[in-house]
Amino acid sequence: MQELHSEYQQTADEELIDRLRGGEEAIMDYICDKYKNLVRSKAKSMYIIGGDSEDLIQEGMIGLFKAVRDYDSGRDASFYTFAELCISRQMYTAVQAAKRLKHTPLNSYISLYTGAEDGIEDKLLLEAIADTTDLNPEEIILDRERVNYLECAIEKELSSFEKQVLELYMTGMTYTEIAKVLGRDVKSTDNALQRLKGKIKKML
Repeated sequence: MQELHSEYQQTADEELIDRLRGGEEAIMDYICDKYKNLVRSKAKSMYIIGGDSEDLIQEGMIGLFKAVRDYDSGRDASFYTFAELCISRQMYTAVQAAKRLKHTPLNSYISLYTGAEDGIEDKLLLEAIADTTDLNPEEIILDRERVNYLECAIEKELSSFEKQVLELYMTGMTYTEIAKVLGRDVKSTDNALQRLKGKIKKML
């Protein structure tokens, strides 16, 4: 088995997929082993928008199997890029199905930028929410109230699509990656991202 894995390491994924479909079943074990760290990395990012880590790893492996099943070298980019998309999409679908997204602790995870429209350098929106380090109980309560206000305002002011974009942006995805996961075009996704940034800036 070790010899086989050593051989597979010298072979492009695209060729391995063809050989797997030709009946070389040992390749599936190699693919799973090769991509397990990618799956775990994606699971960590999706965890912050409400997923269960172990469940997400399982969903990620399902996404990987789907990538192996559906990959078309004549249509898709590299297998790695296609697999990454399938894994992310499978995990995000699972998180949505679990309906846990609305409970995300935004004060811990928001990483949106306010933008530099007024000539000042970009800064994290997170900076607008007080850090609870070394705060007294009264200040901590006030900080939680600000966070609750922001969560409620986001739920009320953002469209369904903008919320989806925000949730994925909070995991560190670019707007191009978000567009692929949501099955939307890049321009409309970028526009939604800019709109929601503006809305959140006004909330603060």
